[in-house]
Amino acid sequence: QVQLVQSGGGLVQAGGSLRLSCAASGRSFNILHMGWFRQAPGKKREFVAAISASVFASNYAESVKGRFTISRDNAKNTVYLQMNSLKPEDTAVYYCAADLNYFKVSRNDATYWGQGTQVTVSS
Repeated sequence: QVQLVQSGGGLVQAGGSLRLSCAASGRSFNILHMGWFRQAPGKKREFVAAISASVFASNYAESVKGRFTISRDNAKNTVYLQMNSLKPEDTAVYYCAADLNYFKVSRNDATYWGQGTQVTVSS
């Protein structure tokens, strides 16, 4: 079993930055593939970014490419999402996810999920 505890988020003006963190426990972090998803009000949860356990692979949703960066610190069992140049349309509840299968993390089909954290971008 894997537990994911998120931190960060909050309210920021358009053009600003935020960093989300997600700390994992319960299983060896360096074999977990990690991802970030978000869900805006009235919309389905959507993929944001994913990073492989080895850090050799990562991918992003087109809507966040060039603005968001996913990274991980295996020594701290933590994955991060650095969000720059935020837009009002980035407003959502953000979730971190983990799985032993990288494709599941990239396809909204991960086994383990964080509790979610609100990100609100004002115009």
